[in-house]
Amino acid sequence: MSQSQIRNYVLRTLAPEDFATILPSIREVELGLKSPLETAYQPIQHVYFPETGIASVVATMFGRRQGEVGIVGHDGMTGVTVVLGQDRSPNDTYIQVAGNGWCLPVESLRALLASSQSFRESLLRYANAFLVQATRTAVVNGHSKIEERLARWLLMVHDRCEGNKIYLTHEFLATMLGARRPGVTTALQMLEYRGLVHAKRGEITIVDRVGLIKLTHGAYGEEEQRQFAGRLPDLSAIGHTLADR
Repeated sequence: MSQSQIRNYVLRTLAPEDFATILPSIREVELGLKSPLETAYQPIQHVYFPETGIASVVATMFGRRQGEVGIVGHDGMTGVTVVLGQDRSPNDTYIQVAGNGWCLPVESLRALLASSQSFRESLLRYANAFLVQATRTAVVNGHSKIEERLARWLLMVHDRCEGNKIYLTHEFLATMLGARRPGVTTALQMLEYRGLVHAKRGEITIVDRVGLIKLTHGAYGEEEQRQFAGRLPDLSAIGHTLADR
């Protein structure tokens, strides 16, 4: 396995000596829909580096109310809690879009974190990026309209998917957005009416990405696209730089 052939950003950007060290312990895995990767308050046994597919990090409140606090695709990894020195998370992490990736035992991860400063710094950079994503999600969920939140979420999933089709149900979308299903359905219908997406049962097709970005009114911005530079449109060209907010 050549490091240059790896799609996962965290693995691909490791120092070559760190990648060589991790290689004997890592294995390729299928990431099936709804597969649990981390269970809240249970010891984390493995960390995952998706190549394709997307994992959701979901928080649960009293009354079983749920909301997504972060997503992980080929830009990152699960197990940020372990990178930060803990052995379990208060959140669940499971696959929302099926794919494949790499699995590493936590013991191997901890050993390399302890022995290699460059490896530790690489993973801490991603941990910081994930925390920025989670922070922005909290701000957007508190201040943006549901159609803006939905547009941002679809864009972030699109960043991490192959092609323009996203396979999700309205019920799943409601959980991810921490919203009621009828509200999500209405918001999705509005996006479709504007010609931004095409929706049918269990499937959403992105039709007008730039239009979706405009609809977010800055909720999808430079932090969301930072790890995808080169593929995504220049936000300054459509009036959504940080200076415009």
